[in-house]
Parts: sequence; structure tokens; C-alpha cells
Amino acid sequence: MNWLRSLLKSAYTRLLEELCAELKAENARLRAENRALTSSLLGTAGLPPLPEQQEKLPALPPRRRSLHQIQAKTERESYRKIRERQTRDGEVRREAEGAPGSGGTA
Repeated sequence: MNWLRSLLKSAYTRLLEELCAELKAENARLRAENRALTSSLLGTAGLPPLPEQQEKLPALPPRRRSLHQIQAKTERESYRKIRERQTRDGEVRREAEGAPGSGGTA
């Protein structure tokens, strides 16, 4: 009796999969038709048609970073901020000291 149930269930599942494939094909056809009609209306109004849209892949969730990677990123950002601060302070000191090329008197 179980083999009969599994046979019927697989036939039902097969039927659902075929129906799903048909609906996806019809959906794609209707989307293309809607795009063509919209482009036609835009053309009548003097606007350029819609650009062809490629299939969008689903966005992947961001990958989780390890603690080591998080620490390395934090250190890089800290070093970058220190370098920016030193560069900014160095330029201020050179201008205050009247370094050549800064417009001050030597």
C-alpha cells in the first residue's frame, strides 16, 4: 500500500513541478509583453525605450567575518586615521614654521 501512495505522490509532485514550469514560462512571456508595450508607449511620447534588463541574481547575504578579520580591519582603520592626523598636523606645522613653498617668510 505504501508503494502505491509513493507512486501517486510522486505523480502529484511531478504534476506540480510541470505546472510551476508552465507558470514561470507564462510569467516571463507576460513580462516581455509588458516591457514591449511600455516601450511602445514611451516611444509614442517621444522618450527612449526601456533598456533590456538582464536576469537579476538573488543577492547573497554578507559573509560573516572571523574575529581575526574584524581585528585586522579595525587595526587598518586605526593606522589610516593616525596617518591622516599626522599628515594634517605636519602640514599645519610646516605652514606655522614658514617652510619654503608654504607662502610664509623664511
